[in-house]
Amino acid sequence: MLKKKYAHVLQVFPKVLQMYLNIMLVILAIILSVVLIKELFVFGHLLLTGDHTDYKTYLANILIFFLYFEFIAMIVKYFEEEYHFPLRYFIYIGITAMVRLVIVDHDHPAHTLIYSFVILILIIGYFIINMTPRDRPDSKWYFKKQ
Repeated sequence: MLKKKYAHVLQVFPKVLQMYLNIMLVILAIILSVVLIKELFVFGHLLLTGDHTDYKTYLANILIFFLYFEFIAMIVKYFEEEYHFPLRYFIYIGITAMVRLVIVDHDHPAHTLIYSFVILILIIGYFIINMTPRDRPDSKWYFKKQ
């Protein structure tokens, strides 16, 4: 009886939460787009003024630009893949962030070695994700029943 009383609420509540999540992601995508454009202007100003001759500054700005770009691409994929975040985009973002750390913060060799191992682990994880089929229960090419 209690389940029948709240059946409508139990059907509507997840849809309301999904709508709220979608609205917040659209707002986040707009904010990230504005920051991406701002980063493009900062990088353009950096190139035109020529004050910085250090390549690390240029590479750091380029990698920050790609981080914003990847987050926006991940939000787009979320909507294209019917409200699902693909794990590979998180791995892309992790690899880009770690490469940025190696380029910008390589003062301590031990930290650089750890960052390199993290990149290696992320690449191995990416390889494993691409090796396994997406539709695991139906696929028989990799996980063969014996």
